[in-house]
Amino acid sequence: MTDALFRNDPYLKTCEASVVAINERGGVVLDKTVFYATGGGQPGDRGSLKSADGRQFEIATTVYDNDKTTIVHVPGEGARLPKPGELVTCALDWEQRLAHMRTHTCLHLLCSLIDAPVTGGQISAGRGRLDFDIPEAVLDKEALMAALNQLIDDDRSVTARWITDAELAAQPELVRTMAVKPPMGSGQVRLIEIADCDLQPCGGTHVARTGEIGRATVTKIEKKGARNRRVRVEID
Repeated sequence: MTDALFRNDPYLKTCEASVVAINERGGVVLDKTVFYATGGGQPGDRGSLKSADGRQFEIATTVYDNDKTTIVHVPGEGARLPKPGELVTCALDWEQRLAHMRTHTCLHLLCSLIDAPVTGGQISAGRGRLDFDIPEAVLDKEALMAALNQLIDDDRSVTARWITDAELAAQPELVRTMAVKPPMGSGQVRLIEIADCDLQPCGGTHVARTGEIGRATVTKIEKKGARNRRVRVEID
């Protein structure tokens, strides 16, 4: 299991780590990392690893191994890989990570405004979307955008806390997503709470306050099925 430092401090841009292994596909496994691995609609981080002698290895993306607990750093094409036992410095592409954090938190705000199950979602730098099990007629783009930006302007705090698997099982209403279920089995589940607004399980990275998101624009509401409505947003 990789120690995922980003879960406790999403603003941590670098860390020192030890190379545990190079897997059969050429991915780099570290004992700990600041790199977020692809999951929950959020892309994996990119950046670099730098060895003690100054060699630098580009990381194109980050994913989970088949065990869902080991984080694998996928090197760029032609990268000269470090060796097991080497100490390296991890450095994020911070501009991309921060954009993902802002977008992810914006989608949680959007989720709080629409009282319907989430059937899917996707996050990228500066834009994202959520799909809802809801008739199109109840969604007004302009009203939704105004409410979303009000929550952003309120500059509400965004915090993380943990509950047990049993506590989550006793509160099924906390789970808003139909397609993606929170990881259970380790004994605890991470919750993201936006003050007086939203509380739900989430393993992704978020900004500390909603005011960091910036201006949000609801660009489109699309019909994707009889009861599936896709809401797209962009942030400045």
